[in-house]
Amino acid sequence: MAKVSAVEGLAPKSMEAGDNNANEEQSTEGVHLKKELSLMNGVAIIVGVIVGSGVFVSPHYVLKNAGSKGMSLIVWILSGLLSMIGALCYAELGTMIPKSGGDYAYIGEAFGDLPAFLYLWVALFIIVPTGNAITALTFAQNILKPFWPACDPPDSATSLIAAVVTLFLTALNCINVKWVTRVQDSFTAAKILALVITFIASLFYLFSGHTENLQNMMDGTVTDAGSIAVAFYSGLFSYSGWNYLNFVTEELQEPYKNLPRAICISMPVVTLVYALTNIAFFAVLTGPEMLVSEAVAVTFSEKILGVMSWIMPLFVALCTFGSLNGAMYASSRLFFVGARNGHLPVAISLIDIKRLTPVPSLIFMCLMSLVLLASNNIASLIVVVSAVEALFILCSVCGLIWMRYTKPDLTRPIKVNIVVPIVFSIICIFLVICSCFRTPFEVGIGVAFIVIGVPVFGVFVYWKNKPMWLQNASNNFNLFCSKLFLSLPEDSKDL
Repeated sequence: MAKVSAVEGLAPKSMEAGDNNANEEQSTEGVHLKKELSLMNGVAIIVGVIVGSGVFVSPHYVLKNAGSKGMSLIVWILSGLLSMIGALCYAELGTMIPKSGGDYAYIGEAFGDLPAFLYLWVALFIIVPTGNAITALTFAQNILKPFWPACDPPDSATSLIAAVVTLFLTALNCINVKWVTRVQDSFTAAKILALVITFIASLFYLFSGHTENLQNMMDGTVTDAGSIAVAFYSGLFSYSGWNYLNFVTEELQEPYKNLPRAICISMPVVTLVYALTNIAFFAVLTGPEMLVSEAVAVTFSEKILGVMSWIMPLFVALCTFGSLNGAMYASSRLFFVGARNGHLPVAISLIDIKRLTPVPSLIFMCLMSLVLLASNNIASLIVVVSAVEALFILCSVCGLIWMRYTKPDLTRPIKVNIVVPIVFSIICIFLVICSCFRTPFEVGIGVAFIVIGVPVFGVFVYWKNKPMWLQNASNNFNLFCSKLFLSLPEDSKDL
């Protein structure tokens, strides 16, 4: 196996000699990720990843494309319902194929290596780093806002703070999984509290007689299918992350029970919180005010909280900090699994021998996120990410339908009615096709990048008889990373 030859001779002496019980167990069982995630940790990961920058960035874009507050609220609720339907499909996939990697594992099981690689390819360069960059930049903008109350913070300061928080959370994820879950649990509770406070503040505003902003909420509704599809993209971007728990199935305690339970608990909570948050924004702000300001939450706080308006940027920073932490934890496992299967450099599949965390995967993902921090066209980034992600989520759900017939004997602890994945697939197809007419350039970029992945797969994965110089270069790189990060492949017993 490539991953064995790449780190040959690197097994530590403690593993060979068996100096203590822990090392003896590690030498016979190999180096593995530990099952440390409880049900509540799973709920915290889903809620924590979903409730991030989206609910504060997307209201402007949803309203812009939907045309009215009423249609915007419908889009938000239906986006949550669609995400819930998708999550139920993923509950069947996750318990039928209990492997980390999420969509990558499911697409590979259903359709083979090439489609799975293409998902990994796009996730590596578009989906994950772009989402992380947007979240980190939103954190930085809001944490700096109290220091620049009358204008936007300087771009250089924003990029620097975004880079610092990305590096800090990467280090935290490398050092200890328990610290990551504690941060996730704490910030998830804090962000839900922040959004509840936002809603309560809007109630005081309404009860003081200011109800004019909730009248005639359907005025200006857009009926163009392309615009509605783009509005849904903005809404769905805010719910992105509902499938992240499937990336870490191998680390979830009792996954057959806890995966569906975590989904069924977290998705209704997030949908309710999002609906209430948008109602709060609609009650306090006029349509033109929301269309002018991309930082809707900041405009909300300035209008309703007065001298305490600084508290809202702080709340947003809390939300985005927890979201970025959860996204890093979950998505690093995706690249780890892809490398373990030979679709990425072997170095990314190495596990730290002391901390049992996928350090190289985390560092590589951090570097990709740092590169994309220079991007500032959030609207276009959302469309590109959402369109590409919708295509591969559609592929995963179609894989569920396909495997009902090609692999009927697979154990399915959870089995949704076949109507559920069919309805979900039809809606995804509608969104992708309609968005092509409204934003052809952004969708075209995503599709072009997928196509580029085909020759990359042919050269680096499918081509087995590579020149010796290329094999040696790959092995030397993997060996260097193994020594640098004190890491080993998962099956170290094979060394």
